[in-house]
Amino acid sequence: MSNLKMKEAALIYLDRSRGLQKFIDDCKYYNDSKQSYAVYRFNILINPSDVLELDAELGNHILHHPLKAAQVFQSVCFIAVKTLSLIAQLQTETQINIVLKLTHLPPLPSYILDLCEFPLDYTSQRFYMMQGIVIAMTTITKYTQGARFLCSEEACPLSKGFQYIRVHMPGATESATVRNDFLCNLCSSSLQEDRKFRVLGDKQIVEIITPKALCAFQGYSKNQAFRFQSFKVFLRDELVNKMNIGNEYKIIGIPACVKSSQTAICIEANSIILCNPKVSSGISENFNCLLSLTSGSCWKFTAILANIFASQIVPPGTYNLLKLCLLMSLVQTSDSKKELENSLDILIITSDTLLVERLLNFSVNLISRGIHHPVSTEIFPTLSRNKYGTGAFSIQAGSALLAKGGICFIGDLCSHKKDKLEQLQSVLESRSITVYIPGKKFGDDIDQQMTFPVQCSFWSFVDMDSSSKRNAQKTNTLIGQMDCSLIPANFVEAFGLLINCNESSPCHPLLPTVQHTLKKATDSKGLLHLASKQFTTEDFEKLLIFAKNLNVEFSLEAERMIHGYYLASRRIRTDSMYGSKLSASALKYLVSLSEAHARLNLRNKVLKEDVLIAALLSETSLTLKYGATAFGVAPNAVFPFELYNEEYLEQRDLYLTQCQQQLQQFIATYGPGIALFSSDE
Repeated sequence: MSNLKMKEAALIYLDRSRGLQKFIDDCKYYNDSKQSYAVYRFNILINPSDVLELDAELGNHILHHPLKAAQVFQSVCFIAVKTLSLIAQLQTETQINIVLKLTHLPPLPSYILDLCEFPLDYTSQRFYMMQGIVIAMTTITKYTQGARFLCSEEACPLSKGFQYIRVHMPGATESATVRNDFLCNLCSSSLQEDRKFRVLGDKQIVEIITPKALCAFQGYSKNQAFRFQSFKVFLRDELVNKMNIGNEYKIIGIPACVKSSQTAICIEANSIILCNPKVSSGISENFNCLLSLTSGSCWKFTAILANIFASQIVPPGTYNLLKLCLLMSLVQTSDSKKELENSLDILIITSDTLLVERLLNFSVNLISRGIHHPVSTEIFPTLSRNKYGTGAFSIQAGSALLAKGGICFIGDLCSHKKDKLEQLQSVLESRSITVYIPGKKFGDDIDQQMTFPVQCSFWSFVDMDSSSKRNAQKTNTLIGQMDCSLIPANFVEAFGLLINCNESSPCHPLLPTVQHTLKKATDSKGLLHLASKQFTTEDFEKLLIFAKNLNVEFSLEAERMIHGYYLASRRIRTDSMYGSKLSASALKYLVSLSEAHARLNLRNKVLKEDVLIAALLSETSLTLKYGATAFGVAPNAVFPFELYNEEYLEQRDLYLTQCQQQLQQFIATYGPGIALFSSDE
């Protein structure tokens, strides 16, 4: 009676949810094909909350005994097929394969499978929800959805018909569905498969890690020992190719233990959901107060941010130019589902690699997708043979794809081999990477290739004090130009921003850094500066989340100025023999820098003041590459004074206002056909 009641509830639910009509439409497709199948597969969408309201017992079966619940729906669907004559070829109930697709699970701890929590209950055949980031995936292969077997004894009644049907079950291997040692229940003769009735489906395996494991790729472990284990997810049929490397997903499925060359916990995916981005509740009270106090200026807030940023690593007032660029690059990252369009790559020339590396590593850890690439691993995707015996090959993500929407810090540029550098240069130019799959090597006649978008910003540095480089330095022939022989060929152009960060720089006082380092050595956990107490690391994390999720648009004035500067700069750096030294990507970086400065100011609109900072940073970088031009930007133009108090901030504003007038004059002189409007216009 209990089973009958559940069947009635299943029929009522199908009718109310319009699942019955979809089932009838699917049956029409099978019936029209005029082909006999061993198995007829149907997906039924289930909302557990609605089912529980209708019938608690059926809802409990769906959540905790899904295989039994599928049999209930199987019986209902078989009766519907026979009653309504939906599929003429269907003979037995076992030929119907019902797959229950859940919309969600109850938001309770017992339904969450957390790879960081023990014990892991993967023995109960019920639904769990887990969350993870895709770090590897295989190509698509075939698996057996269902097969028909016949008794080998011709005199046996079961040597005909569809009495012996094998259907794939969640977590089962191929040999559990199809093999040659099945026996007839009636006469004990061996069963033989009728191969012409075998039904094949698509299968793909993806490898995921819990988001908590990302700390292993960020170059720190918060002084705690840890380990992480990846998790295999089987995608079948309509779910194949629904997951992308680097994305984070919520997965509903049934766990299983697969035994191969090594035992692994796997999950048979039932449904997948792309995770929503983190939404910031706002900025801290201290930052809110600072923003209010500096509201009369378009430059003061970001100047103070750069001044106090990372005071745990370097004292306030040091490395301000570098810190401003790092903050601007961080706010150009993206937690959203949309693609990262305006990335901001940074290459630093420095003689103090230890402090710079600490500063970069600290900055990378402020965002969820900040990856510190270990030199011993791969930056870009690699190919390997799948270790789970499916005949497919596996594509491993690499640091760049794992940093999707974030930052990939690759350390010293010169620590990478020539072939890796060539690959990096190609990616910086095209923003994509292609993996070539030799067919013969992996048992296929046809060579394949897969292209992945690379949606992250790259940070790197070059040690200018390396003995091999110091001896090879050349004499500069142009004012302001830096010896770019220190940098591997073609990378001067590939990186958007080139920053010179050395001890002789007027923006880098040596004594405060020495004092900071000595104090930090004697008190590693102490907060050495007031800024570290007023504006904590958590405050900066909240600020970055809020800023990077702002939707910004260009004002007409800013748009005209950015195009004017680009055309003027391109024109003045063009010669008759080699053409322009500025590539089209230079305009993209100008746009990205302008957007970043507006975001860092927590504004939705890009103003001409933002374009000025972008132009000064760009011109400083171009001067290092090619020498100075008529614009004549000083190396410390963005931070001409040490920021001690309000008076120095006012002096900086006056200086930047003069720079803005100078920029407008430069555009008017060298920008063909560019008209600049006044504020009133």
